[in-house]
Amino acid sequence: MKNNKSIIDKLTALWALNESGLGGFLHVFNTPFTGLIVGGISILLISLIAYYADHKWQAILKALVVVLIIKMAVSPYSPFGAYVAVSFQAVFGAFLFSKFSWRGTVLMVLGVITFLESALQKLLILTIVYGTELWEAINIYGEWVQSKLNFVSNTSTTSVLIITYLSVYAICGLLAGLFIKSIIEIIASKKETDFYLENYKLVTHQKTVKKGFGSKIIWIWLITVAIIVLAFTFFGGTLLGWKKGIYVILRSFLILMLWYLVIGPLLLKAVRKYLDKKESQYKDDISNAMDLFPYFRQILSHTWRETKHLKGYTRIKYFMANSISNCIHFKVPNE
Repeated sequence: MKNNKSIIDKLTALWALNESGLGGFLHVFNTPFTGLIVGGISILLISLIAYYADHKWQAILKALVVVLIIKMAVSPYSPFGAYVAVSFQAVFGAFLFSKFSWRGTVLMVLGVITFLESALQKLLILTIVYGTELWEAINIYGEWVQSKLNFVSNTSTTSVLIITYLSVYAICGLLAGLFIKSIIEIIASKKETDFYLENYKLVTHQKTVKKGFGSKIIWIWLITVAIIVLAFTFFGGTLLGWKKGIYVILRSFLILMLWYLVIGPLLLKAVRKYLDKKESQYKDDISNAMDLFPYFRQILSHTWRETKHLKGYTRIKYFMANSISNCIHFKVPNE
């Protein structure tokens, strides 16, 4: 295919915009199911890079480094787990597409595994911070609710919640794979015609410092701890009670302080040190990608208006497909 390098560069820029723009925004506001939204778009763009690239492994890993450097520069408030998630998506995607033929089954496997990784990462963090006491407290609430409803089950409440949670992510991953397949089919069927915007009204956005992130984390911690303490105090009986609640408060507080003051900064420092070394190597790729951001914002706005005659799921599907198609075939003024 012609213009493969240009297309891959623009897909990389779109991926970086998704991670640093949408991903950073959702992480700041602690939006539920961030992994589903940002992760779904990421694996769509990774799949498209694999679709257009001759050397899939090299193309995806190079794009990953560029995306991480831009993410680090534009949204430094993103947690370390976000870097882990996007790296896992890229490496696993590169492995699948370099070892197996490009088809719908591979997309569904990619969707399910990457979504489950996102879900398991969240469960692991909860367990590390609050310990097994979190699940114990949930079981206490479950038993109390069952006693009120005169319902007795041998299955623990935590087992039901975890299985349901993972099942939702797995099903969403499967659906994401099917959705991505339909998006790529639409893009592939479109003629590779250059896309031009009528007016270039580029607006430079000053970098704004996001406030309130720390306070949001504190409120989430306080609410979670309160729920656990109440479970032990009022429903846990004499063997648990307020002593167990105080233990949970102290444990979770110490682990959060250790993470935010020691472990997290050290891990992020190691990642940034590695990316800083790579920055000079990919200086032109990074600059070109960030130069495309203002055009992409215009294209997305233009395409949204262009699909206003469609409704619901159909509009979302064609908006995404047409947006990506317009972005990768868009010609900047100096091209």
